[in-house]
Amino acid sequence: MVEAARVAYEQAGVTDPATQIDLAEVHDCFTPTELVLMEDLGFSERGQGWKDVIDGRYELSGALPVNPDGGLKSFGHPIGATGLRMMFEAWLQLRGEAGERQVPDAKLALTQNLGGQPGSCVAFVAVLGNALDQEPEESTA
Repeated sequence: MVEAARVAYEQAGVTDPATQIDLAEVHDCFTPTELVLMEDLGFSERGQGWKDVIDGRYELSGALPVNPDGGLKSFGHPIGATGLRMMFEAWLQLRGEAGERQVPDAKLALTQNLGGQPGSCVAFVAVLGNALDQEPEESTA
């Protein structure tokens, strides 16, 4: 997961995910998995994720809301549809259309998913931005 995040951050120009990412949707299949992911994604220092959870960093009103929609377990963890649901939530958040769970001024979202079995797992990290907040590129034509 660490390498997938590193590549995604590099491609998106993210140098400090703990401060640049506005919200994250992560694969919280088990409570400990989410805690490890906070560290693997660079949101918490290694071994310190639990402190950030207790301090409320990842709550909806925290510095970096994680799974503002309740996470995959709250949806029954639909295998195959989990990643699509995460992308949809990020899309709603970036458009400012997430209702009561809206993260204020969300401009950069992260989605993370994983799957497989021991020996054949895959990891996915995407950094999504609100294109409406970007300056238009100059045309050379």
